[in-house]
Amino acid sequence: MEETPELVVGLMNNWELLSQSWRVAIVVFGLVFATASVAFLVSRIILLLERRFQRTQNLWDDAVLHALRRPMIGFIWLQGVYWAAEVAHKYSDAEIFSANDMLLELGFVFIIVWTLFGVIKQAEEILTSPVKMKRPMDYTTVNAISKLLRAVVAITALLTVMQSLGYSISGVLAFGGVGGIAVGFAAKDLLANFFGGFIIHLDRPFKVGDWVRSPDREIEGIVEAIGWRLTTIRTFDKRPLYVPNAAFTQIAVENPSRMQNRRIYETIGIRYVDVKEMSNIVSDIRTMLENHEEIDANQTLIVNFLAFNSSSLDIMVYTFTKTTQWVKFHEVKQDVLLQISDIIESYGSEVAFPTRTLHVAETVRIDREERRDGDEPDKDPGREHDGGARNRRRQQGNEGKAADSGAVREPSGAGQETTLGDEGES
Repeated sequence: MEETPELVVGLMNNWELLSQSWRVAIVVFGLVFATASVAFLVSRIILLLERRFQRTQNLWDDAVLHALRRPMIGFIWLQGVYWAAEVAHKYSDAEIFSANDMLLELGFVFIIVWTLFGVIKQAEEILTSPVKMKRPMDYTTVNAISKLLRAVVAITALLTVMQSLGYSISGVLAFGGVGGIAVGFAAKDLLANFFGGFIIHLDRPFKVGDWVRSPDREIEGIVEAIGWRLTTIRTFDKRPLYVPNAAFTQIAVENPSRMQNRRIYETIGIRYVDVKEMSNIVSDIRTMLENHEEIDANQTLIVNFLAFNSSSLDIMVYTFTKTTQWVKFHEVKQDVLLQISDIIESYGSEVAFPTRTLHVAETVRIDREERRDGDEPDKDPGREHDGGARNRRRQQGNEGKAADSGAVREPSGAGQETTLGDEGES
């Protein structure tokens, strides 16, 4: 790489038609133009190779070639610019050109890291694609491994750069060992979340796209991303919920997405007057569920007369659907409940609803002999009410007159009265 600038410098020294500054500018421009031309040609060649490799059944050659295309162009530009800078440095005392070798080494490290990151990304896409793989791997696991590989590549590149800049790697590692304790105490929550994320990737209680919920906390929704510090969950009202990974090591987590069936558990009541049809209704409902195409007959299926309730005879229906999809489950449940309603109506029965029966005691009869002045009840209720009022006023008036005359009346029979005077004579 260093012989090419020397050859160019020799040609420039023997070319005396122009001044030195013009010769340097022309050579630098020529090197940059040649670099751009070579980069363009290499890019076109790689694109043609990609199209050709896409016709083959091997997926990895396409992935590697696609990952190498841009880093290869970057390498060509890095080398071309380095040569141009070396030529300029021969005729310039600028301090910026003294860092050419250092920048070239750092550029090589960057190109290698860029290439490895591209290969890791392409491998991740291939391993998780149901189109490219017959049995694609779990996205959460592959994503965790790719993150770990990226971290290893980044740390290795960082140590290499520090070594290139003149720092001692052994000193850095020693500092990390001594300061690790202090950093651990200062960032214990961060480390707890990091290891919590590692446990999630290791145990895999859920993955991206799963519906999760926790009975210990108000956490429920669809997992969108599992990071090294946070897990992003999209709740059912479309709000993002960010949960620290350390929380999942301390709480119980349910994963309804991994359920095998969905359960239908209903209590249906019929009227007490339909008790004679109870046996036939229960039998028909059980037969209907056993023959239903969306009901899993291999799971527990219970249809029984459950209890004498306050206003109904209760029937327990307990069964499982084949589908686990939320929307389709409710469609199946609706169909089952409508068929149960048809079975009940086919026997002339009805689904019970809460009712109360009020028993009223026999009305107390008013003895006609207690009526005053022989008043007969009028057929008109209003007139009867008025007559009763007049009888009470007449009775009060008679009692007042008897009191004024010093006499006391006592009933002696139907329609007869006996008057006692001051001497007790009758």
